[in-house]
This record gives sequence, C-alpha cells and structure tokens, in this order.
Amino acid sequence: MSKSAKIFLILGGVLLILLVVGIIAIAFVANRMGRPDVENNTVLVLNVSGDLPDYVPEEPFAKAVGIQQKQSFTSLLTQLRKAKVDKRIGGVVLDISFPGIGWGKADELRDAIKDYRSSGKPAYAYMEIGSNREYYIATAADKIFLPPSGDIYINGFSAEAMFYKGSLDKLGIETDVIQIGPKYKNAPDQYTKTAMGDGQREVINAVLDEYWNRFTSAIAEARKKSPEDIPSLIDGAPYGATQAKSLGLIDDALYKEQVYDQLKEQLGYQGDAKLRTIRGADYREIPSDSLGLNQGERIAVIFASGAINVGRSSSSPFGGNMIGSDTIVDAVNKAAADSSIKAIVLRVDSPGGSALASDLMWYAIENAKKKKPVVVSMSDVAASGGYYIACNANKIVAEPSTITGSIGLFMGKPVVKGLYNWLGISNEYVMRGKNAGIFRETEHWTDQERAKMVESANNIYYNSFVPKVAQGRNKTDEEVNSIGQGRVWTGTQAKQNGLIDEFGGLETAINVAKQLANLPADKEVRRVVLPEPKPFFETLLGSDSSADAKTEQAQKAVFDALPEDAKRAFRYAELFDQMRNGQAMLMLPFELDIK
Repeated sequence: MSKSAKIFLILGGVLLILLVVGIIAIAFVANRMGRPDVENNTVLVLNVSGDLPDYVPEEPFAKAVGIQQKQSFTSLLTQLRKAKVDKRIGGVVLDISFPGIGWGKADELRDAIKDYRSSGKPAYAYMEIGSNREYYIATAADKIFLPPSGDIYINGFSAEAMFYKGSLDKLGIETDVIQIGPKYKNAPDQYTKTAMGDGQREVINAVLDEYWNRFTSAIAEARKKSPEDIPSLIDGAPYGATQAKSLGLIDDALYKEQVYDQLKEQLGYQGDAKLRTIRGADYREIPSDSLGLNQGERIAVIFASGAINVGRSSSSPFGGNMIGSDTIVDAVNKAAADSSIKAIVLRVDSPGGSALASDLMWYAIENAKKKKPVVVSMSDVAASGGYYIACNANKIVAEPSTITGSIGLFMGKPVVKGLYNWLGISNEYVMRGKNAGIFRETEHWTDQERAKMVESANNIYYNSFVPKVAQGRNKTDEEVNSIGQGRVWTGTQAKQNGLIDEFGGLETAINVAKQLANLPADKEVRRVVLPEPKPFFETLLGSDSSADAKTEQAQKAVFDALPEDAKRAFRYAELFDQMRNGQAMLMLPFELDIK
C-alpha cells in the first residue's frame, strides 16, 4: 500500500471517530437540554396500556434523536417510585386502557400504587371502559372515574382451553408423547385430546377460586363494602358509569377534564389556573438518581422473559420472546465475577421450555451463589422450566397471583405419516443401530424406542428436576414429587407448599437481596441491568440484511392479523418443534388466560 493511501486511511479513520464522538456528544447535550422542567404541584399522567413488556432498554442516543421508546412494565413502576419522592409532583392520574399484563403484574402494580399513596399524594384512576383486570388495578387508587358514557365489565372470571386434535386428525397428523405427571403435565393435551382432562379442570378451578377471592376481597376493601355483597354486584354487571356510581363501584361519572378540575381543587389550585401535567413518556426523562434513587451499591437485575431455549435470547413474530441459555448464563457469570455487584436479582417471566437450557441456567446460578446472594423475582408466570431456573436461588419472591410450580416434563414428536399419505408423499429409511429411527416423523415409537424415551424422561425428572428443587427448597425428593407431577400453583398456594419465600414484586426482591448482602435497608442501590442492551449503532447497523428485515416485517404483519388463539398455537408449535431432536420440555401445561 502506498504512503498516501495509508495516510488517507488513517485520516479517514480519525474523521470517522471524531464524527461518532461528535454525534454522541451532541446527543448527550441534547438529552440533557431536552429534559422537561417539572413545576411544583404538577400532576403525573401515566398511561397504563399497551403491551408493557417486563423490561425494555432505554437508549439515550435514540431518545435524543427523537426515536420513540417503548414503555415497559418496569419503567411504569419506576415512574411511581420517582413520583413518590419528587416534591414537585402533587398527584398522579392513572389512565387505564387494557394493559397487556397478567394477574401477577396487576398485583405488583397495585402494590406500587399503594406504596406511592403512602406519601400522602392522591392517585386517581380513569377508565373509559374497564374489565376485571383494569378495575382491579383501579381499586388501588384513591378515586375511580369513568366518563358518563363509559362502562365497567366486572362480569366474573372465565378461562378458556383450546384443543387442536380435531384439526390435526383432518390433516393426518398424530403425536407421540411421554408425560411425567400425566394428570397435571398436560401441555400436549391440546394436540392429543379434544377436551379438558380431570387434572387440567382441577387446576383451572383452583386458580379461578384463588383469583376470585382476591378480586372480590380487593373490591370490598377498596370500595368499603361487605364481602358478602360483592358476588351479587358482579353477577349484575356490566354497568354503565351512572349505575356504577350509584352502586358505589366508582366515585363519579366525569369526563377527563372534569377529573382534572377535581384534582385542581384537591391540590389547592386557585381560580382559573390550569392544571400542570406531565406525561409519563416525558417524566421518564427525569433520571432516578436526580431524585436520590438508583444510587449507591450495585445490584444486578437480570431479566429472563419468554419461553426457554438453548442458545442466544431472541424474538420472532411467531415464536415470541425466547430466553436463550447462553445469554442468561453469560449475564449471571458476569454479575458473579464483578466484585462491585453485591447481589443478583433474577426476574423470571416464563412458562418454561427446554429442559437442557433450564439446567444450564440453573448451574450458572448455583455457581453464582458461591460468590454472592441470588434472589428470584417471579412476574406473571415462572412455571416448569421457569421454576427450574428459580428453585436454587437463596430466596424466591412472587406475587399471590403468580403462576408457578408445574414441576414435571414431557417429551414427544409429531407423526405425519397420514399427512404424507394424503399429499401423496412416500419415504424410506435406511438405518444402522436399533434406535436409529427414534426421531422418524412418519412412524410411532416402537416399544423399545418408547422404553428408551421413558427412561430419558424419568432420568430428567427423578434424577435432576426433583432433586434440584429438593436441594434448593430444603425438602426431600418425596415431598417435591408430591407437589410436583406437573401441578400448577398460584403464588399463594406455592408459599403454602414451600415453593416460594415471600410475597411481592421486583422491589421486594431487591430489598431481600439488600438484606442478604448486608446492605443498609434504608439506603438506595443502583440497579445494573444485564444483559447489557446493544448500543444504538449496533442495533441500527445490525447484521440482519435488508431482505431479512423485510421478511420479518411481513411475518409480523401476518402474525398480527391472526386471532389470539391462533397466535398461541403457533408459539407452542415452534417450541414443540424442538422435541424432534429429543429435547425434553419443562413447559406450563396450558396457556392460562383468565379474563
């Protein structure tokens, strides 16, 4: 290479570095300058709506250049924590509109609202339409409002189970499965049966009873009614706003502007002064440490949200979020090796998945415990594989409504011989070895093949899953097996059975971690989120080709157009596809959607 070419390359590299540094500096300054001014007696308006994933990394540069940041559930809780201590915030309005969260997160949000109210500041809940979950959240506020044309649909609870065997029969597809805990570990039932079994019906009824009792008790306490009167109120729903007010289920039927007028009066605004408000999206720009929060000793918070798989964490339109064992193991190992991190909080929101991946994460946690405390915070669900990766933590924290347990497993494969015959496809196998055809997709297992698969399943359950839960929870194998067999429990039931230690959400788990790490209870800690989010430029200039991005966009468009039940079927199908290679699945027996 000529001397001039080398000089050109060096100068070009220097200029590129200067350009990147300049852009980052401009973004930093813009971010600092773009922080909103919060005047005294301002009302924070929080939208409780949308998907609300457990955690979404915030990218300062992306915010600085105006790229919209998606709100996460953790961010929503953080805004309430900030509002509690921010002397400039006089009150909070919760604008609730069908948030995409489960009942565990609903309990956690109610706790956060109550904690905010302990500051003495008012919290108003406003809904245009509210169903069970929306109303349940709203009951944690000081007052509840609907517009005069609004409605509440607190009609009671229903749980739906979907079965696809009839469709598979028409396609000529069968399934070969092995279940440890056949009564309760019934994830394959949606592909092998056309109706609920006794175990599934028993579990769903037990969960509904638990949720019903919590729901009716919350209404009675918040609305100052006799618990005996609540069932008849629910049986009479839905109600329009005026009727709901007359029954004492809401405080008034007012438009949002009128709600603001009430707040003005309560907060002491004079005359025609306009209520000062700030949106949650803007308030997120106020750093927690500027209010004395999120500072001090460091605690790692590792988010494990989605189904469990081997490899790196990922997300796809059809499979949804996947927890990759490589990603979580790397994060746990990094936190364990960092002497500045005093404890690890693993936040689990997972129905389970691959037994192999679950075990790899369990082992990383086991090693990390030798260096510092590990506490698990269970979100909406931490069942089967989700419980496997939690069972050996020093402490486990869950909400009373969290779905957990499901200690069991299944293995299986699709048998598509009928489909091939229907399509006119024929195939032959040439093999060496007695069990070489164990994963043939056109043949059922032979007796010998099935015996080998049963042996493998028993080994995972009796020699790995059960003993590791027993070790982590200080129980005997027999005790774990008696509450295992695939049985699903709520957080309340799990605590009674010794599967969790305390009730609460992420904040409770962090406080427990502080205690175990001998950190002062009255001192704040800095939360270090792992795995670290990708830098903005890496995300922007990622390795995915334009063609791949367009394909993914097209898949997402198709997926978004599907009915919700079809979406669930595709997610399960993608997970079950892993079983073709012999992976055992530690999976929640059914997708529990209680409305």
